[in-house]
Amino acid sequence: MSSHPAYRPRRLRRTEPLRALVRETTVLPGDLILPLFAVPGSGVRRPVGSMPGVEQTSPDELLKDAEEALRLGLGGVLLFGLPAAKDPEGSGAYDEQGIVQTAVRLLKRELPELLVITDVCLCEYTSHGHCGIIVDGDVDNDRTVPLLARTAVSHAQAGADVVAPSDMMDGRVGAIRAALDHAGLEQTAILSYAAKYASAFYGPFRDAAGSAPEFGDRRTAQMDPGNVAEALREVRLDIAEGADMVMVKPALAYLDVVRRVKDETGFPVCAYHVSGEYAMIEAAAERGWIDGPRAHEEALTSIRRAGADLVISYYARRFARARRG
Repeated sequence: MSSHPAYRPRRLRRTEPLRALVRETTVLPGDLILPLFAVPGSGVRRPVGSMPGVEQTSPDELLKDAEEALRLGLGGVLLFGLPAAKDPEGSGAYDEQGIVQTAVRLLKRELPELLVITDVCLCEYTSHGHCGIIVDGDVDNDRTVPLLARTAVSHAQAGADVVAPSDMMDGRVGAIRAALDHAGLEQTAILSYAAKYASAFYGPFRDAAGSAPEFGDRRTAQMDPGNVAEALREVRLDIAEGADMVMVKPALAYLDVVRRVKDETGFPVCAYHVSGEYAMIEAAAERGWIDGPRAHEEALTSIRRAGADLVISYYARRFARARRG
């Protein structure tokens, strides 16, 4: 008799068709959401230096990117806005003629079948760069929440399918749900940034969104990286307040949180593969240290394997292009 084992795991690794046949976790274009950054004007396409392949675009150019996202079969787009002017109250966020509202109306008119998600926060619109109204040097939670609800309603009235509050103010999901329902927008879904950590991996995003705080930081709103039980409390609070989907952000450094949230709530879970995670892969690939496309795909696979139903990724379009061949 042979001394070798009867079961040889390598048998199913010999060829790509065999590997694909028994693959436990897959990533499809429809699992991915593409972030887009809208700026005023026309014909504007401005590269973000710290995020290769990412650009700030005027609505007409953004439409072209959204058309490609739809053609490639991506799950949808997530819109951020950079206003022409900022003020302490972030009034551009809830202006009916604001940049996000303008972009949403264009997208839904030209691409009605495209899923459009909008980020709901004030940090891109405030002159101080914080996520709400400043009182005595800190964000006033209860004065900020009504403005977030007003912003969400304005996005939904423009045509957004999903609003995604990212501010981490206490009680904002309940206020947004109530405001949407009162406005007759009961079908607008809420994707809550439920477990959003105070992370070092957000730096490049603040270049893209022009949202770096003028003073201090956002640690009083965002979670401590060492906490998991708190993340679960935050998630359960948002679900109780009416969230339809919940998000963990960042993704790669918090895969354990993604898994816990999925296992313990059973809710649809989104994970945000954030700017710093994306930029690190891009920088290493540029230097020839790693295979960029393989590293990106492996990162996305790990996020899906951890339990994320959908992934927000700056690599989404390039991933889908590669799948098309």
